[in-house]
Amino acid sequence: MAKNSSKAVARKIAPKPRPAATGGDDTEISALALPPEPLSAEMAAYFKKCEEKLGFVPNVLKAYGFAMPKLEAFAAMYNDLMLAPSGLSKLEREMIAVAVSSHNRCYYCLVAHGAAVRQLSDDPVLGELMVMNYRAARLNARHRAMLDFAVKLTAEPWTVEEEDRARLRGAGFSDRDIWDISAVAAFFNMSNRVASATDMRPNTVYHSQAR
Repeated sequence: MAKNSSKAVARKIAPKPRPAATGGDDTEISALALPPEPLSAEMAAYFKKCEEKLGFVPNVLKAYGFAMPKLEAFAAMYNDLMLAPSGLSKLEREMIAVAVSSHNRCYYCLVAHGAAVRQLSDDPVLGELMVMNYRAARLNARHRAMLDFAVKLTAEPWTVEEEDRARLRGAGFSDRDIWDISAVAAFFNMSNRVASATDMRPNTVYHSQAR
């Protein structure tokens, strides 16, 4: 009898299934109630291109969709900094994005751009190290100097001096490259703060990409 009672108690206190940690992230993408505007022709074409190339529209673009001028400005700046010709590779720019976002603990950007590092590098471990602590990664001198500068610019911008720029030049970066490192770091500091302020949620598909 006692044995049966124990089983009955165990059944009663069995924990309920835990809800998915990312439940709703693809529908409730921001904490702000900002109804989307109709897409301009340019942005409609851009969203379609995202669907064709990525299979989805990044939630950050949808979050900016409440005002076409803001969406267009964000997309233009992102595409210029991250995709346009540069002395920095696309992977290097994504590494900066993740190192900066790691310092700022930005959930959205760590998930989205951590996935990009995994994909571009074909090295899932590198993506994880960028998210957790880039200093633990076995980086070459170029990449260590690049990320040290980007994170210093993030954490203590007033302490950046000529010796910091000299270290980048010594690692092989041109003055144009230094501008690009700075611009990418600055852009993601802005993006991190907007994403954190609005509780912006990344597309759930990012979590499983390039693992």
